[in-house]
Amino acid sequence: MPADADTSKIAALRTGINQSGLRDFNERLMLSMIQRYGAMPRSELARISGLSLQTASVITRKLEQDGLLAPGAPTKGKVGKPSIPMALAPDGVFSLGLKIGRRSAELMLIDFVGAVRKQHRLNFPYPNPKDIFDFFAAGLSDILKRMPSRDRERIAGLGVAAPHEIWNWQELVGATSEDFQHWRRIDFRDEIARFTALPVTIVNDATAACRAEHHFGRGKEFRDYAYFFVGAFVGGGVVINQSVHEGAKGNAGAFGALRMVGADGKEHSLIDEASIFRLETALIDAGLPREGLWQEPQDWSGMDHLLDPWIERVGKALARAALSVCAVIDFDAILIDGAFPADVRNRIVGTARDELATLDQRGLIAPRIEEGTIGLHARSIGAACGPIFDSYFMTAT
Repeated sequence: MPADADTSKIAALRTGINQSGLRDFNERLMLSMIQRYGAMPRSELARISGLSLQTASVITRKLEQDGLLAPGAPTKGKVGKPSIPMALAPDGVFSLGLKIGRRSAELMLIDFVGAVRKQHRLNFPYPNPKDIFDFFAAGLSDILKRMPSRDRERIAGLGVAAPHEIWNWQELVGATSEDFQHWRRIDFRDEIARFTALPVTIVNDATAACRAEHHFGRGKEFRDYAYFFVGAFVGGGVVINQSVHEGAKGNAGAFGALRMVGADGKEHSLIDEASIFRLETALIDAGLPREGLWQEPQDWSGMDHLLDPWIERVGKALARAALSVCAVIDFDAILIDGAFPADVRNRIVGTARDELATLDQRGLIAPRIEEGTIGLHARSIGAACGPIFDSYFMTAT
């Protein structure tokens, strides 16, 4: 294991099995340990997994032959031969992610280590099914056309991230009920099958963002945590025992529905207190352009007189929500991220920490409130990594 890996902060994976006939399990285990801990030599993989060095060597050689692992530069210790760390091969596997939001859609190609290779984005006032799937078809065609045939054959699948019951709250984004009701009749798998035979996984968009943070961000540091993602609407995710918990119906972490007393002293849901659409509404009311909220690169400058009170409102609401969810599960931490610039995230987290210190915490253990790291593309990355993890890694990771 790399010298800088702190295993006290990373949940241990299950040990391997030396009996014959279980190569698939052990291959997933090796890949999962490298994905979680980073590149390491065969001897370290054998030690952590509980497999014999011979078994670990056979498995890693096979994975290297299959193009899933790649050797790093030899590192020389004090005695013996130099050790060769094995790492995930970035070109070993690819996957696609389609994020459907209430203000934008995104189609993304990621590689085996979660790096974004290609990306298409569409902004809109509200999501129309025809526009979304026309965008998907064009983007998919462009991505595949630009990929070498070998890489196309290594696409694990397509993950779709969309809000649960996307047709709800249409009045908050300025759409008519009739426009949004079309989504009730949409079957994502049937629609996507018109353009590709790739296997499809579907996940709630905020859960997808949580998945991205868990696999590629700060999620490795905590055993149990709640995750808040502030987009056009606020949502979240739940991680228990180092696993993203999607819930029986795939809607765990639907924190937007949490009830609370707002800044006006009246009862509201979290979605009313901590969503970007509130800032967008303030810009519209002030006669200022709102498009900059959804464009890349993100630049939220020039709106401080509206941004400052919005950040305070969001931070305070998230602090109250954090304490509420910790009354149900004793989370180690609360991670906060969103579709906003990093400096805005930093200020929201700082406000939430300050507010948490003022709240009545009797009977509760206050969690750490920490920043997420993935940002704007978390939902797309989380959608895309689903097929990869389903096929190549231990599901508990």
